[in-house]
Amino acid sequence: MRWRDAAELVRLPAALTVPGDTLAGAAAAGRTAGRRGRAMPLASVCFYLAGMALNDWADRELDAVERPERPIPSGRVAPGEALALAAGLTGAGLGIAAAAGGRRALRVAAPLAATVWAYDLLARNTPAGPAVMALARGLDVLLGAAGGGLGRAALPAVAVAGHTAGVTLLSRGEVHGADPRAGRAALLATGAAAALAALPRRGRPARSVLTGAALAAGYAATVGRAQLAAALHPDPVLVRGATGAGVRGVIPLQAALVAGSGAPATAALLAASAPAARLAAKVVSPT
Repeated sequence: MRWRDAAELVRLPAALTVPGDTLAGAAAAGRTAGRRGRAMPLASVCFYLAGMALNDWADRELDAVERPERPIPSGRVAPGEALALAAGLTGAGLGIAAAAGGRRALRVAAPLAATVWAYDLLARNTPAGPAVMALARGLDVLLGAAGGGLGRAALPAVAVAGHTAGVTLLSRGEVHGADPRAGRAALLATGAAAALAALPRRGRPARSVLTGAALAAGYAATVGRAQLAAALHPDPVLVRGATGAGVRGVIPLQAALVAGSGAPATAALLAASAPAARLAAKVVSPT
């Protein structure tokens, strides 16, 4: 398996959209510093990449018809290689979480890993698919708060989960086009996530609140514009564009949540990664 083929299999550029989950959870819980704050984003990335590899393994027969250029149906990656990569990355994520946060972290990391596998193997093509994917991203946010402060991380977890549900629902129309209702539902989810991110948190300085609100508005405008276009004209091209915008657009949402929790420096670093994600998506598709 060549490096380029593995990167395409796991949608490597999309990994830039993941560390902000745990950073948002950690910021809400007041746990951004220390070994755990540095390790949990890496564990989160491992789980995400595992899910991408497992998704293509599970969809290999469908992709042979609809997306024969993908790594597995094209013969560039063997199905067994993809499955082994998914298992190895899952194990790595669990190991990192355990090493950094012990049993408390595993109480979140283990259900997160199980949810990732349940989505790809059981739920992805069912009506429950968007909800299961949303649960995975919500747990990913909570992973950042593992060890204390899970309750304070509930708001960012709900915001990221809602965003994910909308993007996942709309993404089902990437090949054949979507129902206009999917675009409207995604747009509604984006608005709700932005409103949650802009909510002032008690005890946070005014600068953090204003920065969070500004980032939330930017997120809503960017992602919402693409989703509105897909809702009005839900053809595959616009749906794929809106899905890509949604995948990348979680970064400003995460930045807004982090800023609103009183960590503007971390939020600035997250926001600065958004252009890199857009450039990387031109090399390897994140969807």
